[in-house]
Amino acid sequence: MSNNKKGGIFGKGYYIALILCAAAIGISGYMYYRNANKTQTQLQEPVADVAATAAQEDVIVVVTQPAKPGEEAPTVPSTTPTQPKSAMKTCAPVEGQTISAYAMDCLSYNETTRDWRVHNGVDIGAEEGAEVCAAADGTVYTTFTDDSMGNTVVIRHEGGYTTMYSSLAEGLKVSAGDTVKMGQAIGCVGSTALIETAIGPHVHFSVTYRDEQMDPAEFLALGQ
Repeated sequence: MSNNKKGGIFGKGYYIALILCAAAIGISGYMYYRNANKTQTQLQEPVADVAATAAQEDVIVVVTQPAKPGEEAPTVPSTTPTQPKSAMKTCAPVEGQTISAYAMDCLSYNETTRDWRVHNGVDIGAEEGAEVCAAADGTVYTTFTDDSMGNTVVIRHEGGYTTMYSSLAEGLKVSAGDTVKMGQAIGCVGSTALIETAIGPHVHFSVTYRDEQMDPAEFLALGQ
């Protein structure tokens, strides 16, 4: 009789304890779910940063390993943007033989520095003193003498293209601000590029499209 008066084993105290246990389980489950999500977010976020950093650091600019007979040149990813069709008229800057080809998606051997490196243009061998012409209509952006590439002329063209002519002889025929026509003489073939002296008199001809390197052959093909 005394047990029934007090509510038996299922009295108020029992139900209060049951409610407290349920609440504790619910709070523990919430905290576990919250911490698990937080940990997963922390683990995922650095992955994007590492991938972005790797994409930047994996582009090889120069490899200072000597050439070995039969060795294949290492490759590097291409960053050249897609160029649109254009009605621009173009011409080769000088008549001559291509000594060193464009190589931004692989490494080529430099006979002067004796190492593997990317090559952002083409080296066109020609008789020293032969006239070098503007490859397209444009405006001379600048002229300068570079410690590595020698006497240089830079011309900007319509559509976001820029051409650069290096290893020119002394006595350039244009100055910054000059408007030039395709085929107009801007200088002469020389041997002033110190990092390319082993190949003799030539013009180092390079092209950029929207500040990204592109194959000069593709630029010249725009005029065909």
